[in-house]
Amino acid sequence: MPGLAILCPGQGAQHLEMFALLAEHKAAADVLKVGAGILDGDPAAVTRRIPAEGLFANAFAQPLICMAEMAMWFALRDSLPTPRVFAGYSVGELAAYGCSGALDAKQTLDLAVKRAALMDEASGAGHGLIAVRGLAAGRVEALCAHFGVEVAIVNGPDHFVVGGTTKNLLPLAERAAGCGAQTVRQLPIDVASHTSAMAEAGSRYADALSAADFSDPPIPVLAGISGEVVRNRARAVKTLAQQLSHPLDWAACMESVIEMGCGVVLELGPGNALTRMFKETFPGVKARAAEEFRSLRGVVDWVNKHCDD
Repeated sequence: MPGLAILCPGQGAQHLEMFALLAEHKAAADVLKVGAGILDGDPAAVTRRIPAEGLFANAFAQPLICMAEMAMWFALRDSLPTPRVFAGYSVGELAAYGCSGALDAKQTLDLAVKRAALMDEASGAGHGLIAVRGLAAGRVEALCAHFGVEVAIVNGPDHFVVGGTTKNLLPLAERAAGCGAQTVRQLPIDVASHTSAMAEAGSRYADALSAADFSDPPIPVLAGISGEVVRNRARAVKTLAQQLSHPLDWAACMESVIEMGCGVVLELGPGNALTRMFKETFPGVKARAAEEFRSLRGVVDWVNKHCDD
């Protein structure tokens, strides 16, 4: 029987209808009620009325994404097989610990708010991330060294996210396109996540994580910086703090999912970017995103069907 892996994405794909599948679901409503206390209103309503640029502001986006992913998981978990592992991309890694049961909803969302505040404070204005696809690792690393920016995320052998100041990222983007990159795209994130610019934020976040009522995850979670399987509180606190200022290795995380015998992968959303990467890298894996279905029942039926194969 193929194992189930649950994926929690990071920022970038949030949208106005991201809570549509969760309407009136009791377990999801319990999470969203906690979220309402942080956002000063019902998350679905606040999301629909916020200006477009506000939807991607770090302070709003990070707790929003965590609450959406936990609400989706809480709505689905009693109808699905127990996952073998959770994996989260950037802030999604924090949500993964909430979904795994190492943190409750309030603790997770409070830590998301703290994470965003520390990152905003450390970064200041004029920072960001750019996706570069179609160039080998050596070429991307050389461009980063030349323009004074850093590799922030490794998604595959020719798929990277680089971070730094906007004044340095823009000429890098132009040069990368000139070198034959298939994709050069600025991401809607205004901090240099997963780079040395976040060193102070990472140190202070470690203190916040250490002070939290953080349990050993009942279901293991992958460390975003390495793909390591994390089963205890001490390692979870350390790797969650490190990922603020160290590059993510999502390629290694995908490999770990396969090594753990997971043939079925469900992305909680918002969006389906992680699903697309899994399908490209491991086409034999059954991978879908919750948002690709018209109902929660559709999600449950699909997962159970393929986990029983």
